Amino acid sequence: MTALIGPNAILQAVAVLDRVAGQGTRARVMARAGVPMPTGAEMIPETQATAMHCALRAELPAQADDLLGQAGQATGAYILRHRIPPLAQRVIRLLPAPLAARVLAAAIAKHAWTFAGSGSFAVQFGKPLVFLIRDNPLRDPDGHPCLWHAAVFQCLFRALVWPEATVRETDCQAQGAEVCRFEIRPQ
Repeated sequence: MTALIGPNAILQAVAVLDRVAGQGTRARVMARAGVPMPTGAEMIPETQATAMHCALRAELPAQADDLLGQAGQATGAYILRHRIPPLAQRVIRLLPAPLAARVLAAAIAKHAWTFAGSGSFAVQFGKPLVFLIRDNPLRDPDGHPCLWHAAVFQCLFRALVWPEATVRETDCQAQGAEVCRFEIRPQ
């Protein structure tokens, strides 16, 4: 069975490419990836998202880190607009920050299949809060860090828990680590 991932792993990168580099560049990236444009109505094979991210890196190597970061930020914004109900967002914002961080982390873990695909996701509560993705399907075969994931997590935590939150990938499977490890800090 094909492992699936959310279509925003491609759709938000496409929107960023269109805005920053133009539709012609986006078309070249998608052709290089050899994947169809997702409709957004269903999950997509994780291999398609990986291919698209790798094609973006190959087509625009000097801009890729920034573009994937912007795509992750856009994905986080999409989640806030369409996937976390406004009432839930208000409640999380009203909670003390440590409790809000736990609630948001638990919600992210519950829906990890949408961004971790066949990989496994775990949370380590503490200071810092840590997210672990083993066998991250979007890890770059050439060893680049997982900037898309870091940007998604940072967007969500800045919007709902800590306005100055930072997310940094401290270990990456693409660089030989056992897991992709993301540290979330208040600032």
